[in-house]
Amino acid sequence: MTSQVDQSEAVDGSDGGEGRVGSGEDRSGATVPAGPPAPGGPPRGKPIRRLDRVIIRFAGDSGDGMQLTGDRFTSETASFGNDLSTLPNFPAEIRAPAGTLPGVSSFQLHFADHDILTPGDAPNVLVAMNPAALKANLADLPRGAEIIVNTDEFTKRALAKVGYEADPLGDGSLDGYHLHKVPLTTLTVEALKDSGLARKDAERAKNMFALGMLSWMYHRPTHGTERFLRSKFAKKPQIAEANISAFRAGWNFGETTETFAVSYEVPPARLPAGRYRNISGNLALSYGLIAAAERAGLPLYLGSYPITPASDILHELSRHKNFGVRTFQAEDEIAGIGAALGAAFGGALGVTTTSGPGVALKSETIGLAVSLELPLLVVDIQRGGPSTGLPTKTEQADLLQAMFGRNGEAPVPIVAPATPAECFDAALEAARIAVTYRTPVFLLSDGYLANGSEPWRIPEVDELPSIDPDFATGPNREDGSFWPYLRDAATLARPWALPGTPGLEHRVGGIEKQDGTGNISYDPANHDFMVRTRQAKVDGITVEPVEVDDPSGEARVLVLGWGSTYGPITAAVRRVRADGGEIAQAHLRNLNPFPANLGAVLRSYEKVIVPEMNLGQLALLLRARYLVDAESYNQVRGLPFKAAQLADVLWAAIGTLDEEDH
Repeated sequence: MTSQVDQSEAVDGSDGGEGRVGSGEDRSGATVPAGPPAPGGPPRGKPIRRLDRVIIRFAGDSGDGMQLTGDRFTSETASFGNDLSTLPNFPAEIRAPAGTLPGVSSFQLHFADHDILTPGDAPNVLVAMNPAALKANLADLPRGAEIIVNTDEFTKRALAKVGYEADPLGDGSLDGYHLHKVPLTTLTVEALKDSGLARKDAERAKNMFALGMLSWMYHRPTHGTERFLRSKFAKKPQIAEANISAFRAGWNFGETTETFAVSYEVPPARLPAGRYRNISGNLALSYGLIAAAERAGLPLYLGSYPITPASDILHELSRHKNFGVRTFQAEDEIAGIGAALGAAFGGALGVTTTSGPGVALKSETIGLAVSLELPLLVVDIQRGGPSTGLPTKTEQADLLQAMFGRNGEAPVPIVAPATPAECFDAALEAARIAVTYRTPVFLLSDGYLANGSEPWRIPEVDELPSIDPDFATGPNREDGSFWPYLRDAATLARPWALPGTPGLEHRVGGIEKQDGTGNISYDPANHDFMVRTRQAKVDGITVEPVEVDDPSGEARVLVLGWGSTYGPITAAVRRVRADGGEIAQAHLRNLNPFPANLGAVLRSYEKVIVPEMNLGQLALLLRARYLVDAESYNQVRGLPFKAAQLADVLWAAIGTLDEEDH
């Protein structure tokens, strides 16, 4: 699991580097006898090799169903009990040019019998549905990896389209890999010859044939996928049965063909006791918003305009009217946040979801929410920018936008989850802050977390924090009047008065308020006081202290991260420690305000390294706030860091200090 507790040690015999034992190789060196035949169970008649982890990447055209294939393999892997992490990667176009490098869609899955943190640096297995998929992904494969190709697509025209002068399946260029040549399209069409489908429709099921073959190869359960297909195509039973037939044919092909001499077994992981499900970041965030509204006793209102990669939250929340959720798909970003802020004024938990370009459009209304001092959640699922940028790729470059992207002094708290599952907890934390302190709150997720998935232990209801909206119920002055800006002494929060409550009539707006009364005021001293008070309210928010993972207490280098860099950083730290290095690690969930002990933590180490998927935004804030020489390590490639890459950076930082000593 990817809990931030006790990540300093590997689980189940790992040497500390994420999945370093075996690295896709046979851990025991022994052959496991084949078990009895069973649907989706161990294959019959072939030897089985036991592995501790595997990284598989499915790749093909964006119309080949690679995301569905990967998602189904992931769901069955989760039900089997492995720990896992995924990385979907797809073009921004709805239907990218077929057979071209820009049109390649892929889905990477890392699953193991122990605790893992990332989708893996390099695949052990590549399933390439065409030449473009092979060429786009080959550079990521280590020598000795397995490649399964759909030979039917390796035509002269398809090869020429991606720049292959010769067929790589026969020119010796793949001799360093274990190549499996499978005519997936032909086999699928043959399996469906009696289905009544036209050839073109039958060919579309080749992804299910591939899924069945890989399910045999890695002993994945099959019943769940068959149920899923019958449900998905409930109104088209012929299509459902055709996909199931292709899926079963792929499984049987793996069992009977000479192409695969062995199958592989990755035992379930030993996870803490509880009930688990596989969950993506956007789904976890959606559930967290619902849970927060329930714990606060508030209706949940989402005002949103569709934008990649945040739209899934709108889709998911629209399914939960039974929990009092109301969703409004607005005509634009400005209308979406305006409706959400209006709902907050009316006593709902107001939420708006977007990505970076939408935040720019919402900035004026966020400033209005700061002035009104009403609870509002602004969920920013970050993506590559600027402008339209890389809509389907990940980045964490909106931190300074969330911190400062409004006119005037308009401070807003910021919360950032570290893993897909933690998006649930981050939503609860953001809602707690918004409701308790009467302020808009930014929740910064990103495309990597939004689309990636991992096992999530479903919490018990009594484990969830209580959130008290503490609505004003009557006058708050001795003379029987009500002042809308008379503040709570502990939180500096103003009263939340529901419109229509007798005796609580009040006026709000975007023009500066007089302290206490809320009347319009242009007085210079009052404006200075109100600006400082709103800042003090945010600065005084209670957040958990930052925890430092430094097992020996002897580390001189601290690596500090935020958001989705948690997995790669932690995996890199494990690698360094496994090889004898001393390194400390900390990770921030609260970015405004920072934890109260952060300055002391930073000053207690000789060197601080801050890896970010931007050009150094957190490092800039740390250097300005704490006057420490935080060193940035940055990339903005639209992809998460690789653990091995970060481990080299950390070793270099340690080596620099050692050289200075001598």
